[in-house]
Amino acid sequence: MTTVEVNAAAIFADARRMRDAALERMAAGDIRDAAEKAWCATVRATEALVLTRTGQEPAEPITAGRRLATLSINDQSLWDLRLRYSERRAVIYEEYLCHEWHHPVEMERLIRETADFVRDAERLAQG
Repeated sequence: MTTVEVNAAAIFADARRMRDAALERMAAGDIRDAAEKAWCATVRATEALVLTRTGQEPAEPITAGRRLATLSINDQSLWDLRLRYSERRAVIYEEYLCHEWHHPVEMERLIRETADFVRDAERLAQG
């Protein structure tokens, strides 16, 4: 394995741990902590995808989203993941974590769907 592949695998493993922790916290009724962990899993999975596709690890979370957007312009297979990343950034990060507003049903859906996001990012990292 190359250094990029090893580093991406470690970042994806971290994303899966955060995904699992988000689901555990949601089951325990701690929606805020679950949302934080779901957002972290989203960012980490995006960072790993970007690293795999470009060979460069994003320096900060905002960079991962921007690089995903740039990659999706030239690769339509990434378009859906880009839209889902943007929704998660807007709802989980901006509305809830920054401004403390959320709709419980929507937040729980996004936390649950973190598993799909991480899985799809891993699949898309392959090609």
